[in-house]
Amino acid sequence: MIEQFINFVIRPPRAEYNPDQYLWEKEFTLTGRTYQRQDLELKNTRGYTLKCSHYLPSPFPEDTSLPCVIYCHGNSGCRADANEAAVILLPSNITVFTLDFSGSGLSDGDYVSLGWHEKDDLKMVVSYLRSNKQISRIGLWGRSMGAVTSLLYGAEDPSIAGMVLDSAFSNLYDLMMELVDVYKIRLPKFTVKMAVQYMRRVIEKKAKFDIMNLNCLQVAPKTFIPVLFGHASDDKFIQPHHSDLISEAYAGDKNVIKFDGDHNSSRPQFFYDSVSIFFYNVLHPPNVPRAHKLEKYYNLGDLKLGSGVDESLLYEILSSLRSASTDAASSSSVLPAISSTKSVSELLSEVAPVTDTESFFREDTNGNDEATDVQVIVSNTVSGIKKMFQTHYHWWS
Repeated sequence: MIEQFINFVIRPPRAEYNPDQYLWEKEFTLTGRTYQRQDLELKNTRGYTLKCSHYLPSPFPEDTSLPCVIYCHGNSGCRADANEAAVILLPSNITVFTLDFSGSGLSDGDYVSLGWHEKDDLKMVVSYLRSNKQISRIGLWGRSMGAVTSLLYGAEDPSIAGMVLDSAFSNLYDLMMELVDVYKIRLPKFTVKMAVQYMRRVIEKKAKFDIMNLNCLQVAPKTFIPVLFGHASDDKFIQPHHSDLISEAYAGDKNVIKFDGDHNSSRPQFFYDSVSIFFYNVLHPPNVPRAHKLEKYYNLGDLKLGSGVDESLLYEILSSLRSASTDAASSSSVLPAISSTKSVSELLSEVAPVTDTESFFREDTNGNDEATDVQVIVSNTVSGIKKMFQTHYHWWS
């Protein structure tokens, strides 16, 4: 079972999806304007091909450049995790770039590294965007593993304009030790430490990184990029004090927002509003006129957005550590089956109908007239609302 815990860290369930089904379409309409999805491939320093998408206005404004936010998904995530970011940021003339990190989604690679190698993938993306004259300032938005990735990279690149860090862990080793207490696993501390040291050696051999190096508290005092921290107050997996610890050590301008929910929860409206305002202030997008402004975001109900953890599975894995001292290297236990990705039609059938769609958009000029393009967006559900659903299952991301 300890081998399964190792896989929990470096080989969680991998998101398998069809980009044309689960991403925004190659051309789509949002708040009265047309946008496009440009798919591309980048190669990282380890020779892995990274699958990427860039959401841009169509046509792109002439004689101007626009800022870009790179969305960094969690450890079981993929590019589809950025669908909400596109909805939130595109109307503010901020482009959105997203990728499958190596070892995730459709990109090459066998393992994830919870931020260590992902920061090098992020470096390749930033380099690509820097070479694009249509792109001005760059921001980072990461969730869980993606938040750690963003912070680790930001510590090396002070030219990043701003970062949103949602549910970052402060120190991986401390988190692993903490989870034993959270899930009330009655084990002697020396047994847990022996198991963790064994996992450390195996992970370093397989995934080529040392879990002891994943420590945000070491880089936070050297990082001055403006940052907005977000954390769910009922997050039992990565508890809110992790963001508090990073914030206390952080050298740059910072703000911390706590909100109801857990590690898996969709984020509340006011957090998205705060993210939108934050990026508008740090990225300074040009004032390209638009017809309507986004008044609120879609209520996804019980659908889990972002990235989560299968807590029952985690408990099973942690419980199995009781046998670590006698059989640390092998186990006959089998992981429970993970549900396959649902089709969009199946997802839509599970979601209650929207009853207040007309309040999505209002005229930007006087705030009184109902938007005339609501019917276009609603009728184009395939390229609209459904794209905001995460249709794969997450653990610790």
